[in-house]
Amino acid sequence: MTSSRYLIARVAQTFGYFRRTLRMADAASETQLLRQAEAQLGSAIWQKVEDIEELSVEYWNLRKFLKEEKIIRKKVAESQVELDKAHEERASVLNNTPEVHQELMDQRILLLTEIETLALRRDEIVAEAREVRRAYDGFKMKLEVITNESQGSESGKVKIEEVKRRLADLKTKFSDLKKQRLLIGAEIEAGDDKVDLVDEQLNEKKKDRRLHASEAFQVISERNKEISILRAESGLLDTQMRQLYAEIGRFVSRNAHLNPACAEAAHSHQGLVDVMRALRRSIALNHRLARTA
Repeated sequence: MTSSRYLIARVAQTFGYFRRTLRMADAASETQLLRQAEAQLGSAIWQKVEDIEELSVEYWNLRKFLKEEKIIRKKVAESQVELDKAHEERASVLNNTPEVHQELMDQRILLLTEIETLALRRDEIVAEAREVRRAYDGFKMKLEVITNESQGSESGKVKIEEVKRRLADLKTKFSDLKKQRLLIGAEIEAGDDKVDLVDEQLNEKKKDRRLHASEAFQVISERNKEISILRAESGLLDTQMRQLYAEIGRFVSRNAHLNPACAEAAHSHQGLVDVMRALRRSIALNHRLARTA
């Protein structure tokens, strides 16, 4: 919003023409653009603010984070190479496995998949039982309160009986869930036994081949986990760096006309600084119009 548009809007308000929602929406949109511009400016000039005392913390933190990011990228690349190599070894082992041996491995994978499905189901049952237990405790407290407040009234007796029936239902449901959990636990245990048996057969067929396959699977699992952790760390660093860029861009753009060091740092991006100054003025004018609406 320019000064002339602000004056026009003020005149319109004197005639009862208020657009407070529009002004707040414009201010919010411009604020978002300003934040993006601050981060963009900070990213472009952060290396030039080393001698600006007010930005010392941001500058040296960025130096630290960039070094950490470089180390993380190197680790990710190394882990990716190992992961690709492990996949190749795994494929080679599986492709060269005798038919009987391959059938046993397929059987093992199927069993592990079934066990995982059972484990998920058991977790669901445990979660459901926890909710039933919470509901039971709630109705138990309700029964206690109603019993104390009813003083033998007929309506109170009816409510008490309803709560007791609900408690009995919940107790039955909890018992059923417990039985289901035990049954699934037994199935999982039986599945584990079957996996152990298949593992023994695989060892008998070809110990060395099984060992190589196991090592490859282990490496794949470890490297996938390591890469996920590293990428999460990289994402956190990226967020922190964007915040620092924004702080640098905000400070420099606000002080470019007062602080010679800021003016020097932002010299090559003066056009962006001017746009940001205009955005701040427009945001302020929109807020002023919204408050007078």
